[in-house]
Formats: sequence, C-alpha cells, structure tokens
Amino acid sequence: MRRYLLAGVIALLAGCANQAPIALKQMGSFHIGGREVTISGKPVKEVVFTPGGVPAKVDPNGVYQVEQMYVQYFIPQDQRGALPLLMWHGGGLSGVTYETTPDGREGWLNYFIKKGWPVYNSDAVERGRSGWAMYPDVFKGEPLFLTKQDPFNRFRIGAGPGSYNRDPAKMKLKPGSQFPAEGYDNFTKQGVPRWTTTDDAIIAAYTELVDKVCPCVVLIHSQSGTFGQKVAQARPDKVKALVLVEPAGPGDPKLAANLKNTPILAVYGDYIDEDPRWPTIRANEIKFLEQVKAAGGRYDVVNLPQIGIKGNSHMIMMDKNSDQVADVIQAWLAKQGLYR
Repeated sequence: MRRYLLAGVIALLAGCANQAPIALKQMGSFHIGGREVTISGKPVKEVVFTPGGVPAKVDPNGVYQVEQMYVQYFIPQDQRGALPLLMWHGGGLSGVTYETTPDGREGWLNYFIKKGWPVYNSDAVERGRSGWAMYPDVFKGEPLFLTKQDPFNRFRIGAGPGSYNRDPAKMKLKPGSQFPAEGYDNFTKQGVPRWTTTDDAIIAAYTELVDKVCPCVVLIHSQSGTFGQKVAQARPDKVKALVLVEPAGPGDPKLAANLKNTPILAVYGDYIDEDPRWPTIRANEIKFLEQVKAAGGRYDVVNLPQIGIKGNSHMIMMDKNSDQVADVIQAWLAKQGLYR
C-alpha cells in the first residue's frame, strides 16, 4: 500500500511540475497594421439592435478601419531567450493554436514562456480578434468555411475516408497517432473563416509587427510558412532565425539569397508519405531551402519519425507528444546561440 501511495505522490508532484507558475515581467496586447477604406453608394438601413429596442438608422457609407492584426505579448521575469519569439498560426485558425491544447494540456505558448522566451502570439488579418472587413468591398472573394470533419483527414489525423465519427471512441485514427481524439471537438471549435485573397494584407501586417518588435525569431505553422519566409526575405536584418513547422508554401525563389544569414529549421510530422498532398508540399519547400543553401544560407530539416518521434499529425503543437517536439525546437534554437 505504501508503495502505491508513494507512486501516487510522485505522479502528483510530476503533474505539479508541469503546471509550474509563469512569472511575467509584463504582458499586454495591441493591434498593428491596417488601413482606412471608404465605402460609398450603399443604402441606409434601419436596424433593431436589441429585441424590443428602438430602431436605428445605420448608414454603411463612410470610412472603415480594416486589415489590422491583433498581437498578444508575454515578457517573462527571467528572460533567457536572446530575442522575442513570434508565433504565427496556420490557415483557418488563430493564435489559439499555441495556447492550451484541445485536451487541456499547456501549449507551446506556455512552454516557451517558461523557457524564458518573450513570446508574441498573433491572430492574423481577418482571423479571431483581428476582425473582419466587408466582402467583396474590401476582402475580395468569399470566406472559406470548413466542415467539422474536413481537418480530420486533411491534417493527417484520421485513417482515411469515413474515419471521422462524432464519438471519439469510434474515430479511426492513423495507427500510433498522437493527436488527442478526445479533444477533436474542442479543436474544431477553434476554426475560423479564412480568405484566399488576403495574403498581401497579412504579409503587410506581419512586416509591420517585425519592424516594431524585432530583431526576433519567427516560428510558423502551415499557411504562415509562406508569410514567415517572405517577411524574413523583406527584413533579413530583423529575422534572426526561422522555425518552420510543416510550412504549406515556400518563400520567394528570386529572393533566396536574402536568407543566407538566417538559420532555418523545418520540422515535419508523421504519415506524410501516405498523404496525397504533403509529399509535394514538403518537396517544394526543400527545393526552396536548397536554393537558399546555394545562395550561401543554411538549414536543417527534422523529419520527426526519423529521430524516433512518431505519430504526429499536421497539428504537431496539439499532439500528445507536443512538448517532446518543442524540446527539439528549443535545442536547435540554443545551438544557434539564441538562448542564454
């Protein structure tokens, strides 16, 4: 009995260590970027804002603030990261990506703050707290909405067509999958609409963020891979390292030489060779990184299964072994001389 009690105490203490408090010197938020747009020629509407309220006339004509980006920052008391770490999320998502995992564990935001990195976590233009703008008046085209089951296979979680089920116990995950099936419902609640026509506005806001807070390290995921690399190409003196977590697109090949002094780490999860899209996506990125190398740059690629870290979906930072992957990133950053 004593042995079991002791084991329970040890497990409790280990859990407490994982939930150690975060000591911050400063935290806050701001919006950055954006522009004013004038809308005209629209009819005036009469709107009742609250049931039982008095109707009010709403004139949609006038000046609007659009294309701004929301940023939240956390400055640790014991700063060991040599530079701010900027976290940029993927398509159809927001900065929630790096916060608490869908099954309730601490996310990479907490992990890197506890390691002593000043972290800037953002909601890209048209996502989350950054707000929307009218379409097609400002955002050309229409927003893209995804069904609840779409990410299950597209993000290499499910075992194929028909593998999604509303009951986590009946979901068919890829063999050895590290994605927390019990948190999938919470994960889909994070989804937000996205456009395919707002890249220039997003890059403009990210560039302004880099101008404001950098020199820095930029950590990207998926869609923001293209954004991170292009912003680094535009500001090679300010982006001192790039961490690419399954980037969905490369930088500008014509400006590959601009990254010759920027160390780059690309991280890829599991099941890529089984996917219809990701072998090509990864090959395109490696081709670009080879162009950077030919121009005098350097990069490292970590295919997680090859170093014994298996079962990772596209949402690596949400998988059950997410801290193990964060350890790999942390070790690489330290090797670059960016950690005290």
